[in-house]
Amino acid sequence: MTTFDLRKLRLRAGDQARELVEIDLEPLHLAGQEYVPRPNPVAAELLVTRASSGTVLELAFDVTLAGPCFRCLEDAELPLSLQLREYSATKPESEDEQTEYLVDEQLDLSQWAHDAVVLALPDQILHDPDCAGLCPVCGKDLNVEPHEHVEERIDPRWAALSELREE
Repeated sequence: MTTFDLRKLRLRAGDQARELVEIDLEPLHLAGQEYVPRPNPVAAELLVTRASSGTVLELAFDVTLAGPCFRCLEDAELPLSLQLREYSATKPESEDEQTEYLVDEQLDLSQWAHDAVVLALPDQILHDPDCAGLCPVCGKDLNVEPHEHVEERIDPRWAALSELREE
């Protein structure tokens, strides 16, 4: 877990500090598969701006998730370029005015980056947008061997209805 102590910046209202940080990211587990962030730790730029009413936190980093394609299980990579922003009021009047990643001037960079990666994910991680996937009948990779099964398979639960149609 990577944290950053904002007290070491010693910022006053109107001051701004830019820090280069390395953030440790945990692998993501989606649909029973593991997606590994690369590089890990990821190099990031943290920008802290102290305003009179609170602190504006900005984080920017690029990361690639590597793991299996959702459709065919081939190796897939998903590059992400993230620009994040959070605000924490000095005297918050509601929960919207403070960030959950900042507690006692300790900024939890790992959790913030992890949550941002999860929110940036597409519905499916694919090795190619046109991935055909696996054949639902025989399990072969349709990208390598496109085919169709000619034989019509009737679900045994509907067999009685098929017999009525034939009469």
